[in-house]
Amino acid sequence: MSVLIYIETEEGIIKKSSFDAAGYAGELARLQGTSAFAIVFENAAIEVLTKLGNYGIQKVFQVTDTKYTQEAAMPYSSAIAELVQRENIEIIALPKSSNADAMVSRIATKLKAGVATNVLELPNLSNGFVVKRAIYTGKAFAHLQLTSAIKVITISKNAYSGAVTSEKATIESYTPTLQENDFKVESKEIQKASGDILLTEADIVVSGGRGMKGPEHWDVLLNLAKAMRAGTGCSKPVSDMDWRPHHEHVGQTGVKVSPNLYIAIGISGAIQHLAGVNSSKIIVAINKDPEAPFFKAADYGICGDLFEIVPKLTEAAKNYIN
Repeated sequence: MSVLIYIETEEGIIKKSSFDAAGYAGELARLQGTSAFAIVFENAAIEVLTKLGNYGIQKVFQVTDTKYTQEAAMPYSSAIAELVQRENIEIIALPKSSNADAMVSRIATKLKAGVATNVLELPNLSNGFVVKRAIYTGKAFAHLQLTSAIKVITISKNAYSGAVTSEKATIESYTPTLQENDFKVESKEIQKASGDILLTEADIVVSGGRGMKGPEHWDVLLNLAKAMRAGTGCSKPVSDMDWRPHHEHVGQTGVKVSPNLYIAIGISGAIQHLAGVNSSKIIVAINKDPEAPFFKAADYGICGDLFEIVPKLTEAAKNYIN
């Protein structure tokens, strides 16, 4: 029952979510006494790909055909399905992402596989293959048994982090059979979010709401984010008023994040915003309104003037990190 993990990269660097998913795949393969493989479509350097061996991956199949240089669900799904059949792979794991979400159903349909999304833990193998997954935007959990011969799962961000070793993965070139129908959809332009730390990959996220009182005050938040090496986000009203770019909008209709630490500054805590952050491991709310709904959802709350509190947190973070 070998395992295959789909690896995403950004400018030749493996994303953290893919390393976490690789650790999941490597440990799952170890528990079952089998092998863990990876597939990557981007042209990452060999020394980057061999690091996947640190997480239990024995072999990386690298697609070098230039037709696969853009993230595209249709050709990627066909290439993965072909590799699964060639190598007799029974479990396909993907890190949670917009592209992976578009691939899951396609891969499952091609392989007549069972699907489990938003998986949080290694499966319980004592009585079949049972996974724990987040449902209702992370407010509840479900235990799902997959009985199909081939299984496809997506791993929630920050849900798993495996042990790191000094092992190295071997690299093998893989050339899938081109399916012209897969290339009917053509990407004309790709606009990528800017910033030192991508919001979806950040271990720490600092977000601001209307309590920031305007874009001219945002340096207060940005200084804290820089001191904590965090990604930055905002509430929907903030992006709607163009105080911050729309790719920073965190919430049910924006980016959903699962960092180790989420700090909400001047955000009341509307249910739509909470739906995008409630899978964070620790939530801290800073608000001057003691009745703000966010305090009920937060692990820690600070009630007071953010313009007094946040600069003190920034100084503390600088002293702690440096």
